[in-house]
Amino acid sequence: MAPPAPPASQPESAVPAPAPSAPATAPGRPPLLASEDLFQGSRVVEIAHNGEVYRLQATRLGKLILTK
Repeated sequence: MAPPAPPASQPESAVPAPAPSAPATAPGRPPLLASEDLFQGSRVVEIAHNGEVYRLQATRLGKLILTK
């Protein structure tokens, strides 16, 4: 006997939804990223840039500190 088919509302392979793209900005302006999108609930993120790793930290007072 064949195994039961999965419910129609559930795909066989779950693929995560794509991340939202950066908001549209005026030509010549850099993209605007919300800090909440960068930190994703954490207070520290690491950023790789030109072979170096930097730490971006949000303080309790809402300030940002970038260290190498």
